[in-house]
Amino acid sequence: MSQLMTSAAPHVHSGDSVQKNMLLVIVALLPAFAVSLVAFGWGALITTVISIAVCVLTEWCITKYMLKQQPSLLDLSAVLTGLLLAMNLPSNLPWWMTVLGAIFAIGIGKMVFGGIGQNVFNPALVGRVFLLISFPAAMTTWPVAKGFATSYLDAETAATPLSYMKHAVLEGQQFELESLKDAFLSCVPEHIMGGSMGEISALALLIGGIFLICTRVISWHIPVSILGTVAVFTAILSACGIGSGPMTHLLTGGVMLGAIFMATDYVTSPMTAWGKIIFGVGIGVIVVVIRTWGAYPEGMSFAILIMNGCVPLLNRIAPKRFGEVAKK
Repeated sequence: MSQLMTSAAPHVHSGDSVQKNMLLVIVALLPAFAVSLVAFGWGALITTVISIAVCVLTEWCITKYMLKQQPSLLDLSAVLTGLLLAMNLPSNLPWWMTVLGAIFAIGIGKMVFGGIGQNVFNPALVGRVFLLISFPAAMTTWPVAKGFATSYLDAETAATPLSYMKHAVLEGQQFELESLKDAFLSCVPEHIMGGSMGEISALALLIGGIFLICTRVISWHIPVSILGTVAVFTAILSACGIGSGPMTHLLTGGVMLGAIFMATDYVTSPMTAWGKIIFGVGIGVIVVVIRTWGAYPEGMSFAILIMNGCVPLLNRIAPKRFGEVAKK
């Protein structure tokens, strides 16, 4: 008699595999990673290599020595977590902080729940928020982009557009980008604004997002609902004289990176179409609220983690089964 075999998410109902989908996401991140190398040089490369290596090593050690299971790193999930974590960090972050963040991301954000498919929160964002709360000065010190001439630890630093935006809100003024083209393209160091490694080129992120949608690795529901909500909400606030306009919000900070690569994580996002839309709208609203009235200039990481906690409830929004009788 055959036995029913069950397994944890992510469930892929096609000829694809977890390994293939993780690889496609990594490929989609390559344009943003290439821009970070052009902008920050050796710092970007060092931070990324350390993050990926420590994530892989941490998962291997926990799986083998604590969970007493056969280590399996071929699914590339640890590699992707390390790359995503690096994309959420400043390129001049001290190496030992990157190590701590990677260990926390895998150990607490993923393996404490039992490994791939069982974590509640996005592991890379768990690591980033841990570093942000523990080392706020280092996590909000942004190097000036000078390519491979950028010093790794002693880099010249500057404020980000989000910092100017927050200061303008506190002063009751509005801040808008001087050049939307530079914010969108960010192809050469002198045109790149400060920020995390993966959030400095909207064009590179959109290329990756279109690639993922075309290859059906992700659906449009979450990215479009997040970006649309941010655009509409900030347009209303801007019309009332509060905060910046929608394009300034969309092209700065981690909105693009979070909407395309972080919020769409298979395990920590809803399974149904309506659940994904509500999930995205919730993230968009929380981001704008934090950016406008919160203590932090950026709120994407917090917004995604908060909505991650709502996913079990959102997954109950499912279509009625064929033949099912509605409850009275």
